Amino acid sequence: MDRPGAIERSLREAAPHEIFDVLRSVLEHRHHAEAVELLMVDYAMTKLQPVGILPHTRTPVSVYDSAPGRAFGAQEPHCVYDDAASTVTAHVPLSVRGDRLGVLSVTLRVGEDGLAKDVLEELQQCADGLAHEVVVAERDTDLFLQARRAERLTLAAEMQWQLLPGRSCTRPEYSLGAQLEPAYAIFGDSFDWSASADDLYLTVSNGMGEGIDAALLTNLAVNALRNARRAGLSLSDQAYLADQAIYGQYGGSRFTSTLLLRFHLPTGDVEIIDAGSPRVWRVRAGVVEAIELEAQIPLGMFEDTDYVPQHFTVEPGDRLLFISDGVYDALSPGGEKYSLRALAGSITSTRLLPAPQVPRAMLQELLGHRGSGPAADDSLVMCLDWHGRPAADRAG
Repeated sequence: MDRPGAIERSLREAAPHEIFDVLRSVLEHRHHAEAVELLMVDYAMTKLQPVGILPHTRTPVSVYDSAPGRAFGAQEPHCVYDDAASTVTAHVPLSVRGDRLGVLSVTLRVGEDGLAKDVLEELQQCADGLAHEVVVAERDTDLFLQARRAERLTLAAEMQWQLLPGRSCTRPEYSLGAQLEPAYAIFGDSFDWSASADDLYLTVSNGMGEGIDAALLTNLAVNALRNARRAGLSLSDQAYLADQAIYGQYGGSRFTSTLLLRFHLPTGDVEIIDAGSPRVWRVRAGVVEAIELEAQIPLGMFEDTDYVPQHFTVEPGDRLLFISDGVYDALSPGGEKYSLRALAGSITSTRLLPAPQVPRAMLQELLGHRGSGPAADDSLVMCLDWHGRPAADRAG
């Protein structure tokens, strides 16, 4: 067991619920680690939850003001030295293609020279390998999904979180992040994405209703869109077939407000269908502006609705924000809509954050606007930072 590749093989060969135990054993044997802990970020992205057999786990730590939280937020290793004990705890981010899962924390005994660079690099490689195996293992064990829960999910929320592709992803052309609230009781809002060599598809959906009814409607809409997309159909045909699936099930009594987008990665050309309430804002050269679109009929409202795409272009450095009505229509105690003034301020105040951190930060600011009472609607924020394709790679 003398190379990270051998460690990754051991993880692949382990039972799904034992992959972390295998890695801990390897690190204890190879580096004489005094402690090894895996912390998974919770659904609200405010806490890092220890992985273990519930309820026998350590108390969660904050994402905002803890050493593991610093590694999670910066997506870089963060080392904390204890001179009295001659140890260092390396907190290493756990992520897969930009989807931030949590933190691996390893405590090692060190000498006067501190933690060697090659050891820290190996710990990061171990965390990367573990992250991939966690994603695969979640098909066969509930251990890591249970660890993410700071409280019990409603059944509607369980359905919605299982529907999502992740909460962030990165490629050279873009960086993307999204978040739903209330995280443990979400019901109608959802998002989806899929990328190929030259295209990125995004959808932002808001199924009408509450609880299970809204979750069932959104599940139907998202899977109908996926089915059409995976059949290689155009954006307008994806909308049409999803519209027919929803209308066929509900006869127009229920519908889903949806934004559908296709980004052409080599050029930044965007094809978009506005079929309902989610809105788009753009930040370009520091200027915040709403992108005005021709509103079309929500999916499932009428039979045989034709959807016509519109077009615009994104430029390197652009930030796009996709925001549900639960955000922009939220009222302050004084009755002022969030979209009137506070939304632009929130977009501006988060401009220096990377895209995966923006949705959580904006939803926190939304709480300050509407107060501490229960939300009238669920809320969704998706943020996309467009980097563009390097000129040498624009053959498409």
